[in-house]
Amino acid sequence: MKAGGDYLRRSILIAITLAVLAAGMSALTGQTHAQERILYWGLSGEDVIRVQQRLKEWGYYNGPVDGFYGNETQQAVVNFQLNNGLVPDGTVGPETWAALGFSPAPAASPPGEPAGVSRGVTNRDEVYLLARVIEGEAADEPLLGKVAVGAVILNRTRCAAFPNSLAGVIYQPHAFESVSNGQYNRPVSEESLQAAMMAMCGWDPTGGCLYFWNPAKPVNPWIWTRDVVTQIGRHIFAR
Repeated sequence: MKAGGDYLRRSILIAITLAVLAAGMSALTGQTHAQERILYWGLSGEDVIRVQQRLKEWGYYNGPVDGFYGNETQQAVVNFQLNNGLVPDGTVGPETWAALGFSPAPAASPPGEPAGVSRGVTNRDEVYLLARVIEGEAADEPLLGKVAVGAVILNRTRCAAFPNSLAGVIYQPHAFESVSNGQYNRPVSEESLQAAMMAMCGWDPTGGCLYFWNPAKPVNPWIWTRDVVTQIGRHIFAR
């Protein structure tokens, strides 16, 4: 019965994902939202210009007001966050929007929203960001392996040992090799987008793991002190 239940659950998640993808993958990178979107490195648009202008007015930013969230903008945001008692993750989330004087602040997820759906993830840009890292870390892995990588990233947003936002986890220094070396900027495959959606829908093949690594590559010996849970594809997953 358990195997049958898992199969039914997986089928439902796949159906939901395919429906979203069929509605138009290009919407994942849409620039217009009813609320302020979370901004992070690599995004562009009018909302980035607003942030750049405000940071420039307040003496934090000296770069061009070009609407691109690059290194200079990210560092200006970090400096602003440090000076205002915010988590210096370099992303413009609800608290940073509010501190910059923009209102109304983005609405928080309503109480009681199902776990695995919100998980600190609130908009389509974040689906695409997660898919980019999945592509960078697990491009050659099967769908299950891609979902597992996405689940680990999302699990970190709910763990006190890591930043509490998706972008904060992803851009934490040296957290993911593909972000450090730029591999996450490769074109995103349909399967990676599908895996990102499935992970956000709550499917976690790892059972709550916080770490993954390829044992065929050089890794810090410390990682082997973690509680190994499973192996999916070429990746070891641990808590």
